[in-house]
Amino acid sequence: MQVTKETIIGDILDADFEVAPFFLEIGMHCLGCPASRGESIEDACAVHGTDPDALVEKLNAYFASK
Repeated sequence: MQVTKETIIGDILDADFEVAPFFLEIGMHCLGCPASRGESIEDACAVHGTDPDALVEKLNAYFASK
């Protein structure tokens, strides 16, 4: 899977729920909420005041290693 800032969080979690800790460690504790699963990484990071590029890089490194 290739992740961008526009990728929907729910799609990422559906592909591999093992990445949930990546979201939790930056304060996104509402992963079970239907609204949060429909947000893009960029939108969610804006709400949580975190860097979307850093999260995208971490997610892509994880998926590349699989």
